[in-house]
Amino acid sequence: MIRILLVDDHALVRRGLRGLLEEDLPLVEVFEAENAQQATMLLLAEEWDLVLLDINMPGRNGLEVLEEIRRLHLQLPVIVLSAYSEGEFALRAFKLGAAAYLNKQSASDELLVAVKRVLGGGKYVTAAMGERLAAALGGEIKASPHELLSNRELQVLRLIASGKTLKEIGADLGVSEKTVATYRSRLSEKMGLGSKVDLTRYAVQHGLV
Repeated sequence: MIRILLVDDHALVRRGLRGLLEEDLPLVEVFEAENAQQATMLLLAEEWDLVLLDINMPGRNGLEVLEEIRRLHLQLPVIVLSAYSEGEFALRAFKLGAAAYLNKQSASDELLVAVKRVLGGGKYVTAAMGERLAAALGGEIKASPHELLSNRELQVLRLIASGKTLKEIGADLGVSEKTVATYRSRLSEKMGLGSKVDLTRYAVQHGLV
């Protein structure tokens, strides 16, 4: 029996993906987690063959969960699912050890191909992502300022750009307002952007929100 952990904060998305997997893979058991906390509990309590992981979740995001998975289960394959374009998050996900990165708008048959390949011990890269990876390795792509950010700094940037105050961001992430202010200061320095308007404009232009 193949055991898959599906981590996504949207019940409808989980239901659709679960139905797709169970229909095409008869020997599969799909378990669900709606946030990072639930995912961590299940990762510690059970053995898994594959994790399907959404990036954009409240609280700790998918990239942080991916980092934790690497600490807990170094060999556990992870397919990252995201509503964001490959160009903005895929390289970061692969650097953290993801076996595949797919946009949620991908065709269902592409997801199934990726799942089967990863379960077989391989990795799955779309044609567009393959070109980008090759360009990055060849030094043809200059790193964007936000690629210099840590995963938490990137998350704070996205939340700032969504219009949230530092207090609201702290509540979302479970940290103090002072800690959020420190993250904001660090990311502003790394990116060379000081004002909230500039940060928001950058995030919008680069498809981060």
